This record gives sequence, structure tokens and C-alpha cells, in this order.
Amino acid sequence: MSFPVMTDTDHTLVPVVSPGTAIEPKPSDVQQQFAVRGAGLIMLEATAVLPEARITPGCLGIWKDEHIDGLQRIATAMKKCGAVAGIQLGHSGRLGSSIPLNRYTEGDSFKSGTSSGGWPDRVFGPSPVAFSSQFWTPKELNERQINEIQQAFVSAAVRADKAGFDVIDIHAAYGMLLNQFLSPTSNKRTDKYGGSFENRIRMLVEVADRVRQVWPQGKPIFVSLSILEGVDGGWTLDNTIRLAQLLSTKGVDMSELSMGGNSPDAKIPGGPAFKKEMASRVKQNLSNFLVASVGVASNGEHANRVLEDGCADAMFSGRQYLRNPSFALSAADELGVNVQWIDQYQCARPNLKYDTFF
Repeated sequence: MSFPVMTDTDHTLVPVVSPGTAIEPKPSDVQQQFAVRGAGLIMLEATAVLPEARITPGCLGIWKDEHIDGLQRIATAMKKCGAVAGIQLGHSGRLGSSIPLNRYTEGDSFKSGTSSGGWPDRVFGPSPVAFSSQFWTPKELNERQINEIQQAFVSAAVRADKAGFDVIDIHAAYGMLLNQFLSPTSNKRTDKYGGSFENRIRMLVEVADRVRQVWPQGKPIFVSLSILEGVDGGWTLDNTIRLAQLLSTKGVDMSELSMGGNSPDAKIPGGPAFKKEMASRVKQNLSNFLVASVGVASNGEHANRVLEDGCADAMFSGRQYLRNPSFALSAADELGVNVQWIDQYQCARPNLKYDTFF
């Protein structure tokens, strides 16, 4: 696997664009701010492969060819500033037709009805099991619909390539549809897509297989996974290791590892140390497969320690970048590391040799 543009020091990756924050479901230029401030890779998160695959009415999509031009503008801008352009392909499943984040304080329900742009009659999942009473109860997908969703991932990958993205990420974490298939708490099926471990991972493995067939061999594929679910009888660390080992034989190059997201009752030990340990245990059981840690880097020292200790091959930092778009540059300054600044920002570099001239 090769990462175009990235160097040995570019281990900081940015998943950006939180669900439901767009005014309308079309690309904006907000992502470029991270590209000009030193990020190695920028990932457009949770880009929907179908209209009903969105989490909220305002989520970004890649389900039709008309989306290509807008997405291409974003990818081109990222790469002009020296970043690698990535896009995450996702389906919300039972989390679909929800209200955007800026409305979370308005009531006791996260449901978005038809009057507010929602699609309650087209919320689907592996089984008719709601995330909680605050979300819609999904309709169970039949095998024809499963095949259509798999094809939607394939078509989205083709569009992502046409738009100029260097990396795609298949979203199977944080309670999204593919994550719902993995867990026995949300997947109660009795056909070939439910029951045993092998059956529950089938949906994701088939998506990865089919996407790899159309995605250029010189471009990496990532898969986002939640290491553990945090509830009794749910998805476990050992499950993640077994799945990652299989994905590594299916043309997947790296997995970003987060936690929880598939149950409101999840109990996940907090703190960077636990997440670091979990990522390390996955990495120790894999060969020829890269691991990225998510949600650990609150500062440069934390991020660098995870990498230097061999617990992960790369760091994904999302919220920290949203709080501080210059996180990569400030972390480099904290660590005393010289990283590339774009030409227009050179005069602001700390400890510049010719500071007195400005």
C-alpha cells in the first residue's frame, strides 16, 4: 500500500465533517482549513451511499453522479495544499432520519419526521431493533435490499475515484449499518447474514470484496471498526481481531479503531490509556495490516507516544481538529518537530530563523 503525498512524519489524520452539521446535503469548503494547517490526510466522514443512508437530512452524500463535481472541488483543494484526500462511505441503518446535532437540545427524541426532511418509512437495519426509544425502529432488510446496498457502496467508490480521492474508508463503526450487522445485540437474523460470527460479518466482508474490485489497486482502502461494544453479549475485542485478520486478506489496508456507538447502554472505560491498550492488542495480532488509533490524541505528546510505543501506525484526531484546526502544527511545535508549512504561512512558523525580518 502507498500513501500518495504523505511522508514519514505525516501520521496525523483528520476525520472531519460531523453528521448533520451541513445546512444542506452538498459539499462545502470547510475542509480546506485543515489541509493548509499540516494534516497528513483529511477524511470526509459518513458520506452517504444512498439518500436513506444519511444520518440526518443535512448529511453529505455520494449516491448520484451529480455529487462528483462538488466532491472533486474539495479533493482537489486538499491535495493542492499537500494533504491526502480521503472519503468515508457509510450507511446509517437504524440511526437514519435523525435530527442534526444543533437540534439535540430541543426535545426528548432524536427522530426527524417527514415535515423536517426525514424519511421514517425508509429506515432500515439488519433487524427491527431500535437503537433506543428516541430513534426510529428500523425495517428488516431482505436479501435483495442487502444486495442493493452493497452495490451502492460499489457505485459510491467509483464516484469517489472519479472525484479524485486517494483513500476510501468503509464505515463499520459507531453504530452505523455495517456495525449493526456485526453485533448480536442489533442483528437477530436467522439467514446467512445473522446468527454465527461468520454470518454476522458477511455483509461487511462482501462490501469490502466488491469495493476492492472497483477501487484502483494503487489506492488504499480503510475500514472503520469499533473495537468493542461495551455491553454484555455484544461485539468484543476478540471479534475485532478475527475480523481484522480476515479483512487483511480481502484487500483492506488499514483499520481505524474506535469504541462503542452501537448501544446507549455501553460502558467503555474512559481515558487515552485504555484506547491505546486496545489498539495495541489488535495490532499485535496482525501482520501486513495497518492500525490507526482514534480518540486518543488530545495533544502532540499523547499522539506521539502511541506511535513511538508501536501501539498504532497512525492517529485519527477529529474533535481535537474541530477545536483547533492547527492541531498538527501546534503538536509539531510542542514536540520540536519540523513539519512542512504551506508557502503562504511560512512567516508564521515558530522559531523562524529570520523572525527579526518580519
